[in-house]
Amino acid sequence: MTEKKVRVRFAPSPTGPLHIGGVRTALYNYLFAKKNNGDFILRIEDTDQNRFVPGAEEYIIESLKWCGINYNEGVGIGGEHMPYRQSERKAMYKQYAEMLLKSGRAYYAFDSAEELDTLRKTYESEKKTFQYDCKTRVSLNNSLTLSSEEVVKKLNSGENYVIRIMIPENEKVVVNDLIRGKVEVDSNQLDDKVLFKSDGMPTYHLANVVDDYLMKISHVIRGEEWLPSAPLHVLLYRFLGWEAEMPTFAHLPLLLKPDGNGKLSKRDGDRLGFPVFPLKWTDPKTGEISSGYRESGYFPDAFINMLAFLGWNPGTTQEIFSIDELANEFSIERIAKHGAKFDLEKAKWFNHQYLHMKANDELADLLLPLLKEKGLSPDKQYVTTICGLVKERSTFITDLLTQSLYFFIAPKSYSDAVIKKRWQENTAEVLMKIAEMLESISPYDKTLAETNVKEYLYANNLNMGNIMNCLRLTIVGEAMGPDLFTIIEMIGKDEAISRIRKGVDLIKP
Repeated sequence: MTEKKVRVRFAPSPTGPLHIGGVRTALYNYLFAKKNNGDFILRIEDTDQNRFVPGAEEYIIESLKWCGINYNEGVGIGGEHMPYRQSERKAMYKQYAEMLLKSGRAYYAFDSAEELDTLRKTYESEKKTFQYDCKTRVSLNNSLTLSSEEVVKKLNSGENYVIRIMIPENEKVVVNDLIRGKVEVDSNQLDDKVLFKSDGMPTYHLANVVDDYLMKISHVIRGEEWLPSAPLHVLLYRFLGWEAEMPTFAHLPLLLKPDGNGKLSKRDGDRLGFPVFPLKWTDPKTGEISSGYRESGYFPDAFINMLAFLGWNPGTTQEIFSIDELANEFSIERIAKHGAKFDLEKAKWFNHQYLHMKANDELADLLLPLLKEKGLSPDKQYVTTICGLVKERSTFITDLLTQSLYFFIAPKSYSDAVIKKRWQENTAEVLMKIAEMLESISPYDKTLAETNVKEYLYANNLNMGNIMNCLRLTIVGEAMGPDLFTIIEMIGKDEAISRIRKGVDLIKP
């Protein structure tokens, strides 16, 4: 028998911005397909038109593009299973709902929303939960309790209806999951989910199964929140006669809050100061803006590397992987069953690693626009050299700016903490002497300058830490930065001397 070709899909609903948990689902599908020379499909599941949000589909596509998660079939690029928006596939679903009706695996239900709401409230008052299932369906307004004449009359009169699956009684429904193993569910605990509505739209459950079958999906890799729906989907494959073609399931662990207590949400990001979306999102209704990883300064490859490790590991100590390396190493067997805690510091660590690995001239290209915003137009080679000096201390491109601004502009203020800790009665006099020493070195030689200054401090029994930090303070404005004598070389001796003298004049401890 020919082995089934690996075909996976990412099937988000356009109901808002794409959560990073969704990006991780897309990533794992992409890596699995790439590892197995398979196909990765993007399908937009927009059957719930009431929750549709303008711009959400475009946001999803742009997010995947920024991440480098490239699909080879789907919305926007087409393929042999077009269309890839469920709303555009609307006409094909009814026939499958009718197949289920004819085989006795589904039934019409005419209960109004008000009637069901009243039932729920009645059950709640008795401390019970109402469910439309094998126990309750026999007393409700549906084609199981009505005569065929009454059903036809209701349908012909245009009365609203839904088509519900008829879950069998007293059966163990088995879901074989690549991550969770064998999951057994008692069918008596399942409700008769709605599959099709009288407006001609299928619900997620029917459309999802039909599309996966028609698109020859081999593996359904999705979030843990869909595990309770898996028994229903298994039954649908069986009832539609597709059990032999049923895909293999893998339900991914949840992304958890940093403290591990519950699913990571937008509120957690707002509260703790980190994005939960890949790109910035502006809510079209409220105008509320949510931050994104791209706009927060994360590199897409660092973001992807970080996400890959939230629930999976390669079984080695290696942590830095390109997306191609991730695909080579990826296996579903190494996905954890338990939830993965989001760690902001680890996310920053990944970004720092990627920034540090980038070529200095590439970093210069990213820093130059920020300098231009400050009204500065330095030579690119100068900026490239500076990037090499400060990138070790930087996590984001904006850090490169804050870590290097003194290379372009003399400090306008001086750290009070350094002044309080380091500046002493004789500091001004010593710094003026150092300025004279620097002036006498022509042409400037940083090795000679460092030697002369340190010999002077030793010879006069002066506190090396205090004086060098104060010298740095006058040139940089803070006790930070790379080798001080390299800074002097970069900004020029005359500029350094001017800054020392100005600092001595302005700093009043």
